[in-house]
Amino acid sequence: QVQLVESGGGLVQAGGSLRLSCAASGRRTFSMGWFRQAPGKEREFVAGVGRSGVITDYADSVKGRFTISRDNAKNTVYLQMNSLKPEDTAVYYCAADAAYIRVVNGGPEYWGQGTQVTVSS
Repeated sequence: QVQLVESGGGLVQAGGSLRLSCAASGRRTFSMGWFRQAPGKEREFVAGVGRSGVITDYADSVKGRFTISRDNAKNTVYLQMNSLKPEDTAVYYCAADAAYIRVVNGGPEYWGQGTQVTVSS
C-alpha cells in the first residue's frame, strides 16, 4: 500500500506559477506521474517521471511550461507549473506505479487525493 499526498494547489492569475508537491509513503521507489481532471472532463495525463528522475514525459498541452522532478531522499515528486493558463484549471492528482508505462498510459495503481489548481483569466 502506497499513500500519496498532494499539496501546493491554489488560485493564481493567468501567466503565474505554482509548484505542486506529492509526498509518498513507504521505502519503495515508484515511477510517478501527475494527472488532472478539469470540470466536466475526464482525467488526463500531465507528466510522468521514472524512478531515477532521468526519464520524463509530458502531455503536449503542458510541454515547455511544466516540469516534473523528484527528490527520492524525501520521497517527494514535484510539478513546477509556469505560464499557467485558464485551461490548466483542474484537480491535480499524483499517481504512482511500479511500471513507468502504466504511469504514462494513464493506468497507475496508486493515487493521491488531489489538489485544486485554479487559474483566473
